[in-house]
Amino acid sequence: MSTYKLVCPHCKSRMRIRTSEGRHIFLRVAYLQCTTEACGWSVRAEFEMTHELSPSGMPDPTVRLPCAGGELRQAALRAEPGQSKAPSEKRGVHRKGKAASVPFAPQLSKA
Repeated sequence: MSTYKLVCPHCKSRMRIRTSEGRHIFLRVAYLQCTTEACGWSVRAEFEMTHELSPSGMPDPTVRLPCAGGELRQAALRAEPGQSKAPSEKRGVHRKGKAASVPFAPQLSKA
């Protein structure tokens, strides 16, 4: 199982996901809270899947995401565990290990 390292931008402490809800197969909305009681910062976050880096070995024809271009693929290959995978990822959210199995938000094509 993979985990996200969520860091409070104010005090640099870990944040926890208090609750989350799936909005779409590719989108999950989460409510986060800083673990440092004196800070107590809380925030709403969205986790989304935006591009396919490699095709599924068991494809579902109803699942459609744009294929990642060369820049995104190279960024994913260069990234070390614990660092952002793509230049467009938001600061303070890092992935460790394998890709998360959390639903995210698409750029749906009209086909």
